[in-house]
Amino acid sequence: MAFFKDRILATHDTWSLTILRIFLGLMMWPHGAQKLLGWFGGAGPAAFMQSFEKVSGLPGWLGWLVIIIEAVGSICLLLGFWVRLWGLAFIGLFVGIILAIHLPYGFFMNWGGNQAGEGYEYHLLVIGMAWALAVGGAGKLSIDQTMANQERRF
Repeated sequence: MAFFKDRILATHDTWSLTILRIFLGLMMWPHGAQKLLGWFGGAGPAAFMQSFEKVSGLPGWLGWLVIIIEAVGSICLLLGFWVRLWGLAFIGLFVGIILAIHLPYGFFMNWGGNQAGEGYEYHLLVIGMAWALAVGGAGKLSIDQTMANQERRF
């Protein structure tokens, strides 16, 4: 239990981590909601799974892992719940997305529509934000901070 409290829940008491996790959570929530709920113009889980398996060639269970990380993980980031673990999950997810799909298209996004696909610059921003959260923790106003402080009292 000490490892969990000291390593997973511990956080630096700073607003910068709070702002970082809220913005990453806000940025990822629509992507997760598209896949899980069909909101924000998404087609829902069945269509996502079909497209995921066809485009990536990866097994369906990994598609469900993508949905869980993006949908549940973004909510947990917003609440500040197990932020270090979700940060690691987002790092793994976005490294995988780069390697499986976006690496051949280069660094830059396809703003002009003149490439065959999208680059990975956005993915590097997510990885950087998630890395900071995995290292620093959830920051202020987080469930992690509350749980870590409660553990110290007893």
